[in-house]
Amino acid sequence: MRHLVSSVAALLAGAAFLPAQAADPRYTMADYGRVVKIDAHMHLHNPDPAFMAAAKGQNVKVLTINVDYPDFPPLDDQQRVAIELKKQFPQNLAWVASFPVDGSDKPEWLAATRARVQASLKAGAVGVKVWKNIGMSLRGGSDHHLVMIDDARFAPLFDDFAKQGVPLLGHQGEPHNCWLPLEQMTVNNDREYFKAHPQYHMALHPEMPSWEAQMAARDRMVAAHPGLHFIGVHLASLERDVDEIAAFLDRFPNANVDVAARIGQLQYQSQRDRERVRRFFIKYQDRIMYGSDLAQEPSQDGAALATEAERVWRMHWRYFNTADTFKVADLDRPVQGLALPKVVVDKLYHLNAERIFAGAWSGKP
Repeated sequence: MRHLVSSVAALLAGAAFLPAQAADPRYTMADYGRVVKIDAHMHLHNPDPAFMAAAKGQNVKVLTINVDYPDFPPLDDQQRVAIELKKQFPQNLAWVASFPVDGSDKPEWLAATRARVQASLKAGAVGVKVWKNIGMSLRGGSDHHLVMIDDARFAPLFDDFAKQGVPLLGHQGEPHNCWLPLEQMTVNNDREYFKAHPQYHMALHPEMPSWEAQMAARDRMVAAHPGLHFIGVHLASLERDVDEIAAFLDRFPNANVDVAARIGQLQYQSQRDRERVRRFFIKYQDRIMYGSDLAQEPSQDGAALATEAERVWRMHWRYFNTADTFKVADLDRPVQGLALPKVVVDKLYHLNAERIFAGAWSGKP
């Protein structure tokens, strides 16, 4: 018996020295095509099946999101494309509806919008999106003030969504960089974009609401609808600091976030404290979804988008799954990947989206 106990003790002691890969299994780049992945934040505007066929070949499913955005096609066209793609790829594509906010101060707007949303849900939408035009461009009242997301006109809709279990995807405000001088911005794409579009650079427009005001309005809205399943897209515009995202998720247990178009800001933080970012993903592994925010021009064919998407998807996979050090466009210095455990990656890349949008990729058109 003494020899058996000694042998067990030796085995246990040896386990402490197992390589991290064995104790904490991770995916590699070779696993990219074998693992189910959901890009839970795309904007597809062309029914050409070539893109979805290529995505399917890479084991990627898609959530395409309609947005009340003037640079996108009209909402009716966005929805038509989503429905057509859903018919062609019922197990690989799902879609989110939206609604126009112009005229939301008119008495007839609420009933018409309720009817529009219900028709979209009946047509297969798995959620509803509100965009940053609420808070940054929509104006109302005799003083033409900016209408914020916690305005009473929207509350009946959000009550409907809470009662019906419809997820609300919210994009409020912009990256915090938008309110900083160019030289203080943390990632290259923000610096380049706002240099080229000064009209959207809030540091040049002190008359506009602050980033803090945008976040406070969003938080008041979420707090006022505790039964609402809220998804803060783009890391809930808290991308500058994973501790702020954590505080948001702690405060609102029905909320989730996606990483779409904010992975560069995560990489900026992980250059400075990789373990802090890694701990955040591990601790909040049930609350975060992968997304790219790739947007298709209506004239862009599916094959061209597929080529662009694969490059982005593989770069993101490398960051989340490996410990490689490599160069990314958003940053001037290389970044090291997070090498997240497989269990965390599975939740980030598909299990959380499948739970939040239950049945979305079940095969029903």
